[in-house]
Amino acid sequence: MFQPYELSVGLRYTRAKRRNHFISFISLISIAGIALGVTALITVTSVMNGFEQEMRERIVGAASHATITGLGEPVRDWESLRDTAVQNPEVLGAAPYVEGQVMLAFGSRSTGSLIRGIVPDSEGDVSELPGSIEAGETLERALVPGEFGIVLGADLATYLGAIPGDRIMVITPEASITPVGFVPRVKRFTVTAIFRFGMYQYDRNMAVMHADDSARLLRMKPGDFSGVRLKLSDTGRAPFIARDLRESIGYEYYISDWTQQNANYFMAVKMEKTMMFIILSMIVAVAAFNIVSTLVMLVQDKQADIAILRTQGASPASVLGIFIVQGTLIGVLGTVLGLAGGIALASNIDVVVPFIERFTGPVLNPEVYYIDEMPSDLRMPDVVKVGVMAFVLSILATLYPAWRASRTDPAAALAYE
Repeated sequence: MFQPYELSVGLRYTRAKRRNHFISFISLISIAGIALGVTALITVTSVMNGFEQEMRERIVGAASHATITGLGEPVRDWESLRDTAVQNPEVLGAAPYVEGQVMLAFGSRSTGSLIRGIVPDSEGDVSELPGSIEAGETLERALVPGEFGIVLGADLATYLGAIPGDRIMVITPEASITPVGFVPRVKRFTVTAIFRFGMYQYDRNMAVMHADDSARLLRMKPGDFSGVRLKLSDTGRAPFIARDLRESIGYEYYISDWTQQNANYFMAVKMEKTMMFIILSMIVAVAAFNIVSTLVMLVQDKQADIAILRTQGASPASVLGIFIVQGTLIGVLGTVLGLAGGIALASNIDVVVPFIERFTGPVLNPEVYYIDEMPSDLRMPDVVKVGVMAFVLSILATLYPAWRASRTDPAAALAYE
């Protein structure tokens, strides 16, 4: 079978000889460095992808895909807004809500909280709350108008030490005027259920009650709501759907989507993902440019061989090709090993992280990262991008030493042989 002699000689030079074990050792270090860098880059990129995807799923399950609110005043005719909104084929459901900030107190503990007043029969159309109840009554039985029931997030209930059946105090920022001065408005609510979205931001800071009870608590008129929450068929198109709704509903209402409401989270994740890719790419670059030192030493060691090849008719381009073959082989081996290691590690992150946590304790703090498990989302476009980057860096690292080899003067190299 025909094989170019540049390829044959280049492959032969990669095998260690008795006098150049050190050069081969440096080659192995280069391969290991590229493999380690590629593995780390794929793993970290997959974890960042998983974190972003997990955050998105939990946010859109708990928060509104899109929200219609009045400009400085409550929404009074929410049914007409719902009817107009659902005419858009990408709007799957709509439900009214009331929101406000309160203080919750139970026993010796108190904390600030966001309260959300809902209509239980409609809530399932816009959120995952009905399926997130983990203790107590179902949502319809837990929130009956006039009975002043309240559903707490799991971490909020844990902080207060409250369980279903306990009565907690809800204190509003508005005060009542009495003969003794301003007195905060206080109302007792019964804890009827506990929910868990799996996202600390909501499980720790949100409580839910019936819209009628929250309206009375916040001194809103009967039938008034803070706005209308919408569920969309494609959360990725939320900004475009919100723009279409703004044109159909009119500009007397403000329409926002979940990407605006949580823009800081995803901007931070995107920036962190970009910076981690750049930093870890530098590791791959350093390992790839170790090839330079390997080939420079090899060129110095093979001066006589290069000179003999030149005297037998080898062109400078052929000599260039010989050393490019060797450097490329080092890069390809490191890249392939790194891709295999990265794919294996990213695919088994749910096994590796618990094993590490046995010795180091929890890796993720849910109060900081909002999730308590390390996610991973391996995407083949990222794998291809990392592999191509490592391969290109390896090729670039071979060019200068190979060019130096091709410029070897046969007479000078053989003068002392």
